[in-house]
Amino acid sequence: MTQRLDYGALAPAAMQAMIALQRHVENSGLEPPLLELVKMRASQINGCAYCLDMHSKDARAAGETEQRLYLLDAWREAPFYNDRERAALAWTEALTRIAGSHGVSDALYEEARKQFSEKELTDLTYAIIAINGWNRLAIPFRSEPGHYQPGNHGKR
Repeated sequence: MTQRLDYGALAPAAMQAMIALQRHVENSGLEPPLLELVKMRASQINGCAYCLDMHSKDARAAGETEQRLYLLDAWREAPFYNDRERAALAWTEALTRIAGSHGVSDALYEEARKQFSEKELTDLTYAIIAINGWNRLAIPFRSEPGHYQPGNHGKR
């Protein structure tokens, strides 16, 4: 597939707003490996090849194991994720699929709150909003996977 258009160049102010949101998430204090898992899981759900390519490369460059990346889609059945990561992944799935879920259950919220402070849960939610936004830019405009090099976020 060929990229349809350069959305960043066509709407630079909007692109800067997305980058500012991403920068907030990256500076939030949430663990980078956890954030990469969240980005990967949302991108799996949304079917965003560009973002899966990017975040799998970034995760591996940061030391993430192949095994955890390969089994991310089956995280509930795999023993390789800690309770905090599981809570983040469940929260990611609920927010990414929110349209069909009629909201987020009290039980899921309480489980997330056991692992995250109010500030952390707010920042995690912004991280999920950000990756879903990036997915919704990359998919319709066909950002081409395969060319991304780890650490090159500025060249979306």
